[in-house]
Amino acid sequence: MKLYPMKLTAPCKDYIWGGTRLREEYGKISDADRIAESWELSCHKDGESIIFNGDFAGKTLSEFIKENGNDILGKNCDKFDNFPILIKLIDAKDNLSVQVHPDNDYALRVEGEYGKTEMWYIVDCDPGAELLYGFKGNIVKEEFERRIKDNTLLEVTNSVPVHKGDVFFIEAGTLHAIGKGILIAEIQQNSNTTYRIYDYGRVGADGKPRQLHVEKAVEVTKLTPPEYPTKAMGEIEQKDGCSVQLLSKCDYFRVNKVCVWEHCVLEASAKSFNSVLVLDGEGEIDGVKLKKGDSCFIPAGYGEYTFKGKAEMVVTDID
Repeated sequence: MKLYPMKLTAPCKDYIWGGTRLREEYGKISDADRIAESWELSCHKDGESIIFNGDFAGKTLSEFIKENGNDILGKNCDKFDNFPILIKLIDAKDNLSVQVHPDNDYALRVEGEYGKTEMWYIVDCDPGAELLYGFKGNIVKEEFERRIKDNTLLEVTNSVPVHKGDVFFIEAGTLHAIGKGILIAEIQQNSNTTYRIYDYGRVGADGKPRQLHVEKAVEVTKLTPPEYPTKAMGEIEQKDGCSVQLLSKCDYFRVNKVCVWEHCVLEASAKSFNSVLVLDGEGEIDGVKLKKGDSCFIPAGYGEYTFKGKAEMVVTDID
């Protein structure tokens, strides 16, 4: 089997808070009026990436992995029972619900899938945009429950102004909500379990209030302010033709921002696959053309590869 860079087609989600930027600026295709999310790298049953090019065109990424074995993912993925991550572009035209994700132990016991730790990279945002990130101070469970019931929760949550290039690490159990006017690249554990706590009184397509998950949320939410920085973990490293900066790293993923003005040499070693998501600009990897909004899967063991062009990308692997 000859390995090659696999350009992916992303499934799209039309949640009520979504906008049109992913279609208009990033080339996403959907029959829905709005595109809230595009799942750029996904082997999740709720929406799978499809290989666009080469010998495996038309197959889902999970079909390709099943046919060719887990060596495609790399040795660092041996510690996981399934494909470890899910990468999205998220366009929040309106505020998302206030929500929380459970950790692995709780999610496996209650939901039958892994929990969700994630990170956000702010691709773009409107002036004055904010997001919700944990609590202002410590509170106790009884106050948390009371404030959910009497609609005063937002009085004690932490609103953070955001700017293009900001990084937020959202560990499982951290209360959070993306605010309106923000476009995000999200790298997360491969899970779709979300507990919605507060939804601004909105109704769904059926005209009924969207379901809340208060009891479960109270069980898993950390009732303390977040302890994580809202900036990249590493300094910008200048290389020949590009720069590389570590944005975030944890047990589940490692994410680098790569800015290319001529070329950049990267590597998908036997340890891990690479995911390349182009946020701006265009170029190519070994003849595979990529533009703004495109996602590419580089199988583990492919070795060194060169991106030629001018682009801003996030490159994710498993450390």
